[in-house]
Amino acid sequence: MNLLAVETSTDLCSVALRAGERLHVDEARIPNRHAERLEPMARALLGEAGLVPSDLDGFAFGQGPGSFTGIRIGCGFIQGLAFALDRPVIPVPSLEALAQASGAARVATALDARMGEAYFAAYESGPDGWIARIAPCLVAPGEIPPLPGTGWWSAGSGFEAFDWLRDACAASLAGHCSSIVPGAGAVAKLAAVRLGRGEGIRAEDAAPLYLRDKVARTVAERQAGP
Repeated sequence: MNLLAVETSTDLCSVALRAGERLHVDEARIPNRHAERLEPMARALLGEAGLVPSDLDGFAFGQGPGSFTGIRIGCGFIQGLAFALDRPVIPVPSLEALAQASGAARVATALDARMGEAYFAAYESGPDGWIARIAPCLVAPGEIPPLPGTGWWSAGSGFEAFDWLRDACAASLAGHCSSIVPGAGAVAKLAAVRLGRGEGIRAEDAAPLYLRDKVARTVAERQAGP
């Protein structure tokens, strides 16, 4: 199976190519430059593997939540390729990719959503892949769903940014996976399994997962406080 995946929900611009059983990855922390770097990174990986776009069986992208601009860029890039080549698309939640990258079996994931909030989810490894014990959601202090049981590991910038999130989950946590971000390698691994099960969707049906419908507060909201 040949599959191209991208992850652009954070400052990390990440591209991965599964070529048969080999995984090729290229990534760089380049805030606000995802749009200009995705295509040359993908082209370089294809050249490294000796493939051309028509050799690809499908495409995948980290659908968010995360940077609104980043996930729109990643989704649009993959949609364009998939539409042109008439190939299926696998959207992968970025918080699930974060769980995959952690290496743990029970993972509470969180990304800094700015404005004093976090994108949060909890995943447990099962025989057929990750099970979402808490589906991706936007949380603020006092709004964190309780983790079921103990033995969870935390991962992501949300836990590193917010004391209130760490404190709310502390009783259920066994440790923290530091400096882990969602990457295209994890997206490719998850997507390959789903593509093999025939779970791809049409390019025109692919969409980002935002969770928040606004990114800025009005003057009155700012004056009213946090």
